[in-house]
Amino acid sequence: MGESDVSGRQDERPPSDGPGECAAVLDAALMVRQATRGFYRHFATAEAAFDVLAVSSSDSSVTAPDACGRDFRELVHPSVRQPLVRQFERLLAGRCDWFTAQVVALGSNGDAFTGSLTATAVSGDAAEPGGVLVMMRSGQRAEGAAVVAPRKIMFSAVDARILEGIAAGLSTIPLASRLYLSRQGVEYHVTGLLRKLKAPNRAALVSRAYAMGVLTVGTWPPRVVDGLVE
Repeated sequence: MGESDVSGRQDERPPSDGPGECAAVLDAALMVRQATRGFYRHFATAEAAFDVLAVSSSDSSVTAPDACGRDFRELVHPSVRQPLVRQFERLLAGRCDWFTAQVVALGSNGDAFTGSLTATAVSGDAAEPGGVLVMMRSGQRAEGAAVVAPRKIMFSAVDARILEGIAAGLSTIPLASRLYLSRQGVEYHVTGLLRKLKAPNRAALVSRAYAMGVLTVGTWPPRVVDGLVE
């Protein structure tokens, strides 16, 4: 991720969309306050997006009731949410003026797609704190993005603990003892995990779980992303 300490903050107004781009203004709580038409193409429901896109194209800054007021954190995949929030916190605390990041975003239908994000601090006034101007350029929805676990792939608490244990190097018997299951019970859950993540064996299961964003990167012991546990 890149960042800069250049002086001066942006005005609080989303720019017009370029090809494959969209933008939104977030308040200090990371709630969407205003956005461009392209933003609603990605994140508003079909009905709301239709209403927004029916507005004159000269109006580059519009609102949609089911997207404005939403928490921006809900629009990105759980696997990238925590590190992204840390970057926003640094930005809002004045420790940097902007940053860039590669993100996995979640469209209105739950499909994941990759993209690049640039966040810039925007100035506030005495009555209202500053916020963040977010500009996104969408990437692809394909193998790289489709490999990421969408919101509909969820794990039970038991499956999550077993996956974490396998990633930590535990075999069946220690897992059974830790989770108060029989050996056959653990194997049953492992078989279900292999099927769910389309992995041929335990090693591939762990690798695929990390690649899909199911396991949180940079933590030990391994942990399934909170947003994917039922």
